[in-house]
Amino acid sequence: MSETTYAPAHPADQWAPAHQGEPWADDPYARALRLGRGPLFLRRMSRGADEELLPLDVERWCAAPDAADMSVLRRCTGPVLDVGCGPGRLVAALAARGLPALGVDVSPAAVARTRREGGAAVRRSVFDRLPEEGRWGTVLLMDGNVGIGGDPVALLARLRALAAPGGTLVAEAARSDVHERFTARVEDAGGRHGRSFPWARLGTSALLRASDATGWVLTGRWTAQDRTFVELRRPKRKP
Repeated sequence: MSETTYAPAHPADQWAPAHQGEPWADDPYARALRLGRGPLFLRRMSRGADEELLPLDVERWCAAPDAADMSVLRRCTGPVLDVGCGPGRLVAALAARGLPALGVDVSPAAVARTRREGGAAVRRSVFDRLPEEGRWGTVLLMDGNVGIGGDPVALLARLRALAAPGGTLVAEAARSDVHERFTARVEDAGGRHGRSFPWARLGTSALLRASDATGWVLTGRWTAQDRTFVELRRPKRKP
């Protein structure tokens, strides 16, 4: 596999082609990323009624990689695709090591901050057409991003198509043994919020069931700093 260098997109492409009104592009998420701090929450909603607030760890996302992140980065082989890269701490750390890496995120603020930190990123949905499809050595799915789209099986099937044969997916599971799909919105402490969107939360057991259903093979699992990770491999094509 060739070692590709991912430069920031041309200014004309900076905000395209994510769809207008993407929830993670709206305040207060964008404001929190610009400031580098919360408080920020994911509000779980049901049948139009407000339910619990799940805290979002903006400060950790905007900081340098911690020990748990480093346990993930040590397993990466290039090129690396970070799905839902947020403010780009992992993409920037990989770039600093000389490992080709690209972040993908629907948020303009996330893409902009990733580039400021020295990483490469594009504004896309993971379900949009992406560079180097089927050639990524490692795909990352951190910080609750297994919830993207509210359909983990569809997401993991998409990531399998993005990874190279023999490539790996490192995914972070929820801390509790949960398996839920729901409607959510991002909200700050003052009650300001973006529009609602489908989301999911999966603990390790549910994540492994979804990965098995989509053809991934478990090659590792570990816990670091109270965070849980699994490493999955896309089988190589038969000769």
